[in-house]
Order: sequence, then C-alpha cells, then structure tokens
Amino acid sequence: MNIKLRLVAMNFLQFFVWGAWLITIGAYWFQYRHWSGSQFGAIFSTMGIASLFMPSLMGVIADKWINAERLYGLLHIVGAIVLFIIPSIDSPNTLFWVMLLNMMCYMPTISLAIAVAYNALKTNGADVVTVFPPIRVWGTVGFIVAMWTVSLLHFETSGGQFYVASGAALLLGIYSFTLPPCPPRLRGKAHGSWLDSLGLTAFSLFRNSKMAIFFFFAMLLGAALQLTNAYGDTFLHDFANVDAYKATVAVRYPAIVMSISQVSETLFILAIPFFFKRFGIKTVMLISMVAWVLRFGLFAYGNPGPGLWMIVLSCIVYGMAFDFFNISGSLFVEEQSDPAIRASAQGLFMLMTNGVGAVLGSLISGKVIDVWFTHADGSKDWHGIWMTFSLYALVVSVLFAIFFKHRHDPRNATPMPPANPVNI
Repeated sequence: MNIKLRLVAMNFLQFFVWGAWLITIGAYWFQYRHWSGSQFGAIFSTMGIASLFMPSLMGVIADKWINAERLYGLLHIVGAIVLFIIPSIDSPNTLFWVMLLNMMCYMPTISLAIAVAYNALKTNGADVVTVFPPIRVWGTVGFIVAMWTVSLLHFETSGGQFYVASGAALLLGIYSFTLPPCPPRLRGKAHGSWLDSLGLTAFSLFRNSKMAIFFFFAMLLGAALQLTNAYGDTFLHDFANVDAYKATVAVRYPAIVMSISQVSETLFILAIPFFFKRFGIKTVMLISMVAWVLRFGLFAYGNPGPGLWMIVLSCIVYGMAFDFFNISGSLFVEEQSDPAIRASAQGLFMLMTNGVGAVLGSLISGKVIDVWFTHADGSKDWHGIWMTFSLYALVVSVLFAIFFKHRHDPRNATPMPPANPVNI
C-alpha cells in the first residue's frame, strides 16, 4: 500500500475514535445516566487539562527515546482499554478521572499523527503543504462516519458509543506499528543546554520573537475554538424554550445542523495548499480570524426560523476558521522547526491551542457568561454572548495583523519533486 493511502487510513481512524463519542456523550450523560449538568462541564475540561502537558511530554519522548509511530500505537491501545471500561463507571466523579486518563492518551496522538505523517511524506520527497491536506481531510470524514455509525446503531444514549470508539482505537493502535518508521533524532546527541538536558528543546522556539508571537496568537485562537465547542450545541437547544422555534428542524436535530461544520471542513482543508503557498501563513491566519468573527457574529443574529440561513452560513464559515488555523498552523510549525524536534514542536503547538488556550477560554468565558449574560431565571442572552465573542475575535485579528511580522515569498513555496513517486 502506498504512503498516502496508509496515512489516509491513520487519519480516518484517528478522528473516528473521537467522533464516536465527543458529540453524543452529552446524551449519554443526561438521558442514560441522568446525572446533573453541574458536573458535565468538567468532562470537557479534561481535554484542555490533558493538552497542558501530555502532547509536549509525549513529543519529547518521541524525539529522544522511542519511535513516534510506536508511541502513537501504544497510546491508542491504552486509550482503547480506558474507553472500554467507561460504560461500567456508575459515578460522575469517577468518570471525570477516567475521562482525564482517556484524554491523556488521546490528545498527544493528534500531534504525534502529524509528526508521523510529515516524516513519512518528507522521507519520500513529498511536499507536505500540497500532499498533507488531502490526506488530513479523511480525518474529518472519519469523524462524520463515526457520528453516523453511532446514530444508526442507536448508541447515542448508551455506552455502546464507547465500545465503538474502543474498537477503533484498538485497531488503530495495532495498525500504527505498520506505519513508516519515525525514529527519534535527538537520541544519543550531546546536551548543549538545560533545555536539551530536560528534553524541552522545542520551547527554545520561544526565543524567536516571530514564533513566540505566533504561539501567543495560537493560544488566543485556541480559546475561540473552545467557545464554539462548548456553547454551539447548547445555543440551538435553548431555542426549544421558544414556542415559535421549538418545532423547527434546527431545534429537533441540532447535531445534524452543527455537522455542517464538519462537512465544511472537508472542503476548506483541500483549499489550504493554494492559500498557504500563494499568500503565506500571516494571510491564512488572518482569514481564519476573520472567519471566527463571522462565525460568532452570524450566530448572534441567527435563529432556527427565518434566520436559519445565518446559522447554516456560520457552520460553513467554521470550516475555514478551523482548518486555516489548525492545519496551516501545524504546517507553519513544521516549516519553522528543526526536524530533530518535529514531535516536540507539534506538541508545543497543541499545548498552546488545545491546552492553555482551551482552558483559559473555558474558564474566562464561563465567568463572563455567568456575570453579564445570564438572567435571574437562568436563561442566557445569546445575542450578547455571541457578539462579545465576535468582538474578541475581531480584536485578536487586528492585533495579529499589527504584531505578527512574517514576509511570505511565493518563490520559496514551490513543491519539492517526489524522490520516489511510486511509494507516495
């Protein structure tokens, strides 16, 4: 099997594992377990908590001691075991710790998958900017297929969703050991600094002012991503309390409406090579930030009735907001980093976005909503919430345009000729 197909299979299963439970765990929590909502938010915080340290830590291990594809496989196998026991947990407090363990296994695999893919493509002489996005799009397809699989099996409100995820994780874990080798490049090298000694070489990227600014704004965009993940579905559910909207399609099937975002992702991922090579990282990131402004702004004025087109357009815009930030960001980090610290650098990017950014976004937005946008009866001022988020994204966009200095030269962005086209 050629390299591209092998990496397609890896990306498909990578996000199939996540998609099997991420969207439907709320239905499992409330409708099957009948647990209170006060503790449910903590379940989503496990992603941010795990991302604060696990991607960087696993990146260091992959760069210094063990092949990235083997570490990737081991994490998925352990994750499969953890997912398998989740349905037997009958305490929400215990489930928090089990989910944290699951996220500690899963979150670092996102950056490790990128490191494995980039290494395999570069080893075969491929241009990652051109070749990787069409491969990564199958991850989004895997996420959508997982959602539909769980739905067709009627596992949305049962523990069956975790068995589906567990089976996929086990399959991916075993398959990972057949992937092209991605050996550590810092093994046996002399330690030149205390960062080298501790395996934290990737943090030296902060010494470069351009990279430091990039990571700072990556953190701010990571917060924006957390806002849409945490409140998008809840926003649509709240329209069920309005007589004029409670029978509309968007209120009855909010997950289907929100899934338009994933479909949009598959399209915009394919556009990344053109935009990245033609305009460079600064313009691509600015496009992403403006897309976040529109994402939140359209939600502010949309509704499931006459304003449904704005909600649908917001979901379409999300594909650009997410992909032009996440995928292009990882390509930029790969481009700017020493190959010897590829896994650590991707782990650092994950730390700043899904770790620091996600945790800060969750905590601060929760406080802001509770203090300024929650009425005495518990209802929320969604227009005010989304407009605040939209203004936040606008401010971030303006500041990024001013402070991030990067000159793009399209002449240096031409694809490398494949060294072994038969194997790509």
